Amino acid sequence: MGPDTVGSRGVGPDAVGSRGVGSDVVEPETGKPDRAVVRDSLGVGVAVGLSGFAFGVTSVGAGLDLLQTCALSLLVFTGASQFALVGALAAGGNPFTAAAGAFFLGTRNAFYGLRLSQLLALPRAVRPFAAHWVIDETAAVSLAQPDRRAARIGFTVTGLTLYVLWNLTTLLGALGAEAIGDTAVWGLDAAGPAVFLALLAPMLRTATERAVAGLAVLLGLGFLPVLPAGVPVLVAALAAPVVLWLKGRGEAGR
Repeated sequence: MGPDTVGSRGVGPDAVGSRGVGSDVVEPETGKPDRAVVRDSLGVGVAVGLSGFAFGVTSVGAGLDLLQTCALSLLVFTGASQFALVGALAAGGNPFTAAAGAFFLGTRNAFYGLRLSQLLALPRAVRPFAAHWVIDETAAVSLAQPDRRAARIGFTVTGLTLYVLWNLTTLLGALGAEAIGDTAVWGLDAAGPAVFLALLAPMLRTATERAVAGLAVLLGLGFLPVLPAGVPVLVAALAAPVVLWLKGRGEAGR
Protein backbone atom coordinates (compact mmCIF):
# COMPACT_ATOMS: atom_id res chain seq x y z
CA MET A 1 0.00 0.00 0.00
CA GLY A 2 1.77 3.14 -1.19
CA PRO A 3 1.53 6.76 0.03
CA ASP A 4 -1.09 7.69 -2.57
CA THR A 5 -3.36 4.86 -1.46
CA VAL A 6 -3.06 5.79 2.20
CA GLY A 7 -3.77 9.43 1.45
CA SER A 8 -6.86 8.53 -0.53
CA ARG A 9 -8.35 6.86 2.56
CA GLY A 10 -7.95 9.97 4.68
CA VAL A 11 -5.05 8.61 6.77
CA GLY A 12 -2.13 10.45 5.20
CA PRO A 13 -0.69 13.86 6.12
CA ASP A 14 -2.92 15.76 3.71
CA ALA A 15 -6.05 14.25 5.21
CA VAL A 16 -4.89 14.99 8.76
CA GLY A 17 -4.21 18.58 7.81
CA SER A 18 -7.69 18.92 6.36
CA ARG A 19 -9.13 17.98 9.75
CA GLY A 20 -7.23 20.73 11.49
CA VAL A 21 -4.83 18.47 13.43
CA GLY A 22 -1.61 20.39 13.92
CA SER A 23 -2.88 23.24 11.76
CA ASP A 24 -5.47 25.98 11.70
CA VAL A 25 -9.10 24.97 12.11
CA VAL A 26 -10.53 24.87 8.62
CA GLU A 27 -13.80 24.43 6.83
CA PRO A 28 -13.86 20.88 5.41
CA GLU A 29 -15.48 21.87 2.13
CA THR A 30 -12.90 24.46 1.14
CA GLY A 31 -9.87 24.05 3.39
CA LYS A 32 -9.64 27.83 4.01
CA PRO A 33 -8.11 28.52 7.43
CA ASP A 34 -10.22 30.52 9.87
CA ARG A 35 -7.07 32.47 10.70
CA ALA A 36 -6.86 33.76 7.14
CA VAL A 37 -10.45 34.99 7.26
CA VAL A 38 -9.84 36.73 10.58
CA ARG A 39 -6.66 38.34 9.26
CA ASP A 40 -8.37 39.71 6.16
CA SER A 41 -11.36 40.91 8.17
CA LEU A 42 -9.17 42.70 10.70
CA GLY A 43 -7.28 44.38 7.86
CA VAL A 44 -10.47 45.83 6.42
CA GLY A 45 -11.88 46.77 9.82
CA VAL A 46 -8.75 48.58 10.98
CA ALA A 47 -8.09 50.36 7.67
CA VAL A 48 -11.62 51.71 7.35
CA GLY A 49 -12.23 52.20 11.07
CA LEU A 50 -9.41 54.71 11.34
CA SER A 51 -11.18 57.00 8.88
CA GLY A 52 -13.78 57.66 11.57
CA PHE A 53 -11.30 60.29 12.78
CA ALA A 54 -11.87 62.21 9.55
CA PHE A 55 -15.62 62.00 10.04
CA GLY A 56 -15.39 63.33 13.58
CA VAL A 57 -13.34 66.31 12.43
CA THR A 58 -15.54 66.98 9.39
CA SER A 59 -18.76 66.69 11.37
CA VAL A 60 -17.73 69.18 14.03
CA GLY A 61 -16.39 71.46 11.29
CA ALA A 62 -19.82 71.33 9.64
CA GLY A 63 -21.48 72.65 12.79
CA LEU A 64 -22.55 69.49 14.65
CA ASP A 65 -21.58 69.22 18.30
CA LEU A 66 -19.76 66.34 20.00
CA LEU A 67 -22.92 64.51 21.07
CA GLN A 68 -24.54 64.74 17.63
CA THR A 69 -21.37 63.55 15.92
CA CYS A 70 -20.93 60.53 18.17
CA ALA A 71 -24.64 59.69 17.96
CA LEU A 72 -24.41 59.52 14.17
CA SER A 73 -21.60 56.98 14.35
CA LEU A 74 -23.23 54.94 17.09
CA LEU A 75 -26.75 54.84 15.65
CA VAL A 76 -26.37 55.38 11.90
CA PHE A 77 -23.02 53.65 11.39
CA THR A 78 -22.77 53.88 7.63
CA GLY A 79 -19.81 56.01 6.68
CA ALA A 80 -20.83 57.20 3.21
CA SER A 81 -24.23 58.38 4.45
CA GLN A 82 -22.64 60.14 7.42
CA PHE A 83 -20.15 61.96 5.22
CA ALA A 84 -22.91 62.85 2.75
CA LEU A 85 -24.98 64.37 5.54
CA VAL A 86 -22.27 66.51 7.11
CA GLY A 87 -20.86 67.41 3.68
CA ALA A 88 -24.23 68.77 2.56
CA LEU A 89 -24.63 70.69 5.81
CA ALA A 90 -21.13 72.14 5.50
CA ALA A 91 -21.99 73.35 1.99
CA GLY A 92 -25.01 75.20 3.32
CA GLY A 93 -27.60 72.66 2.24
CA ASN A 94 -31.05 72.34 3.76
CA PRO A 95 -31.02 69.84 6.67
CA PHE A 96 -33.97 67.93 5.18
CA THR A 97 -32.30 67.70 1.78
CA ALA A 98 -29.05 66.61 3.40
CA ALA A 99 -30.87 63.97 5.44
CA ALA A 100 -32.71 62.74 2.33
CA GLY A 101 -29.44 62.26 0.46
CA ALA A 102 -27.90 60.42 3.40
CA PHE A 103 -31.00 58.25 3.78
CA PHE A 104 -30.99 57.33 0.11
CA LEU A 105 -27.34 56.28 0.28
CA GLY A 106 -28.15 54.20 3.34
CA THR A 107 -30.87 52.24 1.56
CA ARG A 108 -28.19 50.28 -0.30
CA ASN A 109 -27.60 48.42 2.95
CA ALA A 110 -31.10 46.97 2.68
CA PHE A 111 -30.11 45.28 -0.57
CA TYR A 112 -26.93 43.97 1.06
CA GLY A 113 -29.13 42.58 3.81
CA LEU A 114 -31.25 40.60 1.37
CA ARG A 115 -28.19 38.78 0.10
CA LEU A 116 -26.48 38.40 3.47
CA SER A 117 -29.59 36.99 5.14
CA GLN A 118 -29.40 34.02 2.79
CA LEU A 119 -25.64 33.68 2.98
CA LEU A 120 -25.23 33.95 6.75
CA ALA A 121 -28.54 32.33 7.79
CA LEU A 122 -28.22 33.75 11.32
CA PRO A 123 -30.67 32.82 14.12
CA ARG A 124 -33.70 35.11 14.33
CA ALA A 125 -32.70 36.42 17.74
CA VAL A 126 -29.37 37.67 16.37
CA ARG A 127 -30.61 39.26 13.14
CA PRO A 128 -31.77 42.64 14.58
CA PHE A 129 -28.32 43.18 16.07
CA ALA A 130 -26.48 41.94 12.99
CA ALA A 131 -28.55 44.26 10.79
CA HIS A 132 -26.79 47.25 12.34
CA TRP A 133 -23.50 45.94 10.95
CA VAL A 134 -24.75 45.43 7.39
CA ILE A 135 -22.59 47.97 5.57
CA ASP A 136 -20.30 48.09 2.55
CA GLU A 137 -17.29 46.59 4.28
CA THR A 138 -19.01 43.69 6.05
CA ALA A 139 -20.93 42.86 2.88
CA ALA A 140 -17.78 42.93 0.76
CA VAL A 141 -15.83 40.69 3.16
CA SER A 142 -18.70 38.24 3.65
CA LEU A 143 -19.51 37.89 -0.04
CA ALA A 144 -15.85 37.27 -0.83
CA GLN A 145 -15.78 34.11 1.30
CA PRO A 146 -16.21 30.64 -0.24
CA ASP A 147 -18.60 29.19 2.34
CA ARG A 148 -21.05 30.07 5.12
CA ARG A 149 -18.67 29.46 8.01
CA ALA A 150 -16.04 31.80 6.58
CA ALA A 151 -18.71 34.37 5.70
CA ARG A 152 -19.99 34.40 9.29
CA ILE A 153 -16.48 34.84 10.66
CA GLY A 154 -15.71 37.59 8.17
CA PHE A 155 -18.94 39.42 8.93
CA THR A 156 -18.51 39.24 12.70
CA VAL A 157 -14.84 40.19 12.85
CA THR A 158 -15.17 43.00 10.30
CA GLY A 159 -18.31 44.39 11.91
CA LEU A 160 -16.99 44.30 15.47
CA THR A 161 -13.58 45.75 14.59
CA LEU A 162 -15.02 48.47 12.41
CA TYR A 163 -17.79 49.45 14.85
CA VAL A 164 -15.42 49.81 17.80
CA LEU A 165 -12.70 51.66 15.88
CA TRP A 166 -15.08 53.87 13.91
CA ASN A 167 -16.80 55.12 17.07
CA LEU A 168 -13.57 55.54 18.98
CA THR A 169 -11.88 57.51 16.21
CA THR A 170 -15.05 59.56 15.66
CA LEU A 171 -14.84 60.64 19.29
CA LEU A 172 -11.14 61.45 18.99
CA GLY A 173 -11.69 63.38 15.77
CA ALA A 174 -14.53 65.42 17.24
CA LEU A 175 -12.48 66.24 20.34
CA GLY A 176 -9.47 67.29 18.26
CA ALA A 177 -11.41 69.25 15.63
CA GLU A 178 -10.68 72.63 17.15
CA ALA A 179 -6.95 71.92 17.38
CA ILE A 180 -6.77 70.72 13.76
CA GLY A 181 -8.67 73.67 12.33
CA ASP A 182 -10.07 73.75 8.80
CA THR A 183 -10.52 70.19 7.52
CA ALA A 184 -10.28 71.37 3.92
CA VAL A 185 -6.64 72.34 4.51
CA TRP A 186 -5.79 68.82 5.65
CA GLY A 187 -7.96 67.12 3.06
CA LEU A 188 -9.68 65.00 5.72
CA ASP A 189 -13.09 65.73 4.24
CA ALA A 190 -12.08 63.60 1.25
CA ALA A 191 -11.00 60.58 3.30
CA GLY A 192 -14.49 59.08 3.61
CA PRO A 193 -15.40 59.26 -0.09
CA ALA A 194 -11.94 57.96 -1.01
CA VAL A 195 -12.37 54.89 1.20
CA PHE A 196 -15.86 54.30 -0.21
CA LEU A 197 -14.59 54.45 -3.80
CA ALA A 198 -11.70 52.11 -2.99
CA LEU A 199 -14.17 49.53 -1.71
CA LEU A 200 -16.65 50.05 -4.54
CA ALA A 201 -14.28 49.89 -7.50
CA PRO A 202 -13.38 46.17 -7.23
CA MET A 203 -17.08 45.28 -7.04
CA LEU A 204 -17.82 46.78 -10.49
CA ARG A 205 -17.26 43.56 -12.42
CA THR A 206 -19.87 43.67 -15.18
CA ALA A 207 -20.36 46.16 -18.00
CA THR A 208 -23.78 47.09 -16.58
CA GLU A 209 -22.35 47.88 -13.15
CA ARG A 210 -19.59 50.00 -14.67
CA ALA A 211 -22.12 51.82 -16.85
CA VAL A 212 -24.29 52.63 -13.84
CA ALA A 213 -21.29 53.92 -11.88
CA GLY A 214 -20.05 56.03 -14.80
CA LEU A 215 -23.45 57.59 -15.48
CA ALA A 216 -23.95 58.27 -11.77
CA VAL A 217 -20.65 60.15 -11.65
CA LEU A 218 -21.59 62.22 -14.70
CA LEU A 219 -25.03 63.08 -13.29
CA GLY A 220 -23.67 63.91 -9.85
CA LEU A 221 -20.87 66.14 -11.11
CA GLY A 222 -23.00 67.66 -13.85
CA PHE A 223 -25.74 68.83 -11.50
CA LEU A 224 -23.40 69.79 -8.66
CA PRO A 225 -23.03 73.45 -9.74
CA VAL A 226 -26.76 74.04 -10.33
CA LEU A 227 -28.59 72.11 -7.60
CA PRO A 228 -28.62 72.61 -3.81
CA ALA A 229 -26.22 70.55 -1.72
CA GLY A 230 -27.46 67.02 -1.19
CA VAL A 231 -29.68 66.95 -4.29
CA PRO A 232 -27.09 65.85 -6.91
CA VAL A 233 -26.66 62.51 -5.16
CA LEU A 234 -30.40 61.92 -5.49
CA VAL A 235 -30.22 62.71 -9.21
CA ALA A 236 -27.25 60.37 -9.60
CA ALA A 237 -29.44 57.55 -8.33
CA LEU A 238 -31.38 57.73 -11.60
CA ALA A 239 -28.39 56.13 -13.31
CA ALA A 240 -29.44 52.62 -12.27
CA PRO A 241 -32.98 52.63 -13.76
CA VAL A 242 -31.79 54.45 -16.88
CA VAL A 243 -29.04 51.92 -17.61
CA LEU A 244 -31.30 48.96 -16.86
CA TRP A 245 -34.02 50.39 -19.11
CA LEU A 246 -31.56 50.90 -21.97
CA LYS A 247 -30.19 47.40 -21.44
CA GLY A 248 -33.71 45.95 -21.54
CA ARG A 249 -34.51 47.74 -24.77
CA GLY A 250 -31.28 46.51 -26.32
CA GLU A 251 -32.01 42.91 -25.40
CA ALA A 252 -35.62 43.18 -26.59
CA GLY A 253 -34.46 44.48 -29.98
CA ARG A 254 -32.22 41.48 -30.63
